[in-house]
Amino acid sequence: MTASNKWDHFTARVGYKRMYHRVEPGLYGVGSPKSDSPVFVSANYTLSFDSLRTSLNGIDCYILVLDTKGINVWCAAGKGTFGTDEIVRRVEATGLKDVVSHRTLILPQLGAPGVSAHEVKKRSGFKVEYGPVRAKDIPEYMRMGEANEEMRTVRFPLRDRAILIPVEIKNWLWLLALLPILLFLVGGWFPALLALMTVLGGIAMFPLLLPFLPTDDFTSKGMVLGLTLAVPFSFYAIYTGAEVLIGLASGVAIALLMVPGVAYIALNFTGCSTYASRTGVRREIFTYIPLMVGMAVTGTVLMSISIVASYMGWA
Repeated sequence: MTASNKWDHFTARVGYKRMYHRVEPGLYGVGSPKSDSPVFVSANYTLSFDSLRTSLNGIDCYILVLDTKGINVWCAAGKGTFGTDEIVRRVEATGLKDVVSHRTLILPQLGAPGVSAHEVKKRSGFKVEYGPVRAKDIPEYMRMGEANEEMRTVRFPLRDRAILIPVEIKNWLWLLALLPILLFLVGGWFPALLALMTVLGGIAMFPLLLPFLPTDDFTSKGMVLGLTLAVPFSFYAIYTGAEVLIGLASGVAIALLMVPGVAYIALNFTGCSTYASRTGVRREIFTYIPLMVGMAVTGTVLMSISIVASYMGWA
């Protein structure tokens, strides 16, 4: 790993030029590979490729890099670019049959959703084997000749969740910066803080607290977090309201705005986590988007009424 590689990883993690972190597709050698050396398959996203190659220290082997358009293995498998057709195409393009004497490809387990193993065998002559989830387990996998339950278990630990935050901050930076400033100029510190807490709750607190939030899907977890964050703001609005009804309307409106705000950002994390599935995400979208829109519209109407009522001095 060179300083250039590490800088590339840093810029990828903060979302800078996201689609430019690529390795040229093709066949690469690690160490001093021979005709009987194993062949590992990877995506052409630099983080995926570097994670694999740095885990192969002391192993003479080949890496067959697919053209996944700069997307990591799991996401590319879902999109179909880490898939059967690309594997067959790349085997033929590199002349792999003439390079190795065996007919086995070792794929990352998270690439399985995009690959039909029997089709690869039928069309290329190469058998597909699935290695462990994590590249760091490959040396032990090669020593044992198989993956045990620990190697097969997909995890999403705190470090993996926290590492998503910088790129999410970059993606939502315009909202994180502009909305609080705009609301501060219009209404002072309270609406500005409310907006800041909503955005930070979604992009930072949600991934950190993900396993500890109740319910099963991302959006409802986000709603729980949004409601928790809204409670002190709602009580403050009710307590400081000029009139009881105005304060109550403001408090309810705050909850109705913060809950879908946090939940919508939380829904975006389905694309970052192996917890999610395509069918599950589709179900979440059709289930919760109408509800979130309804909550946001109702909250906006209530907030508008409370502001006008307060300004007009209505009881």
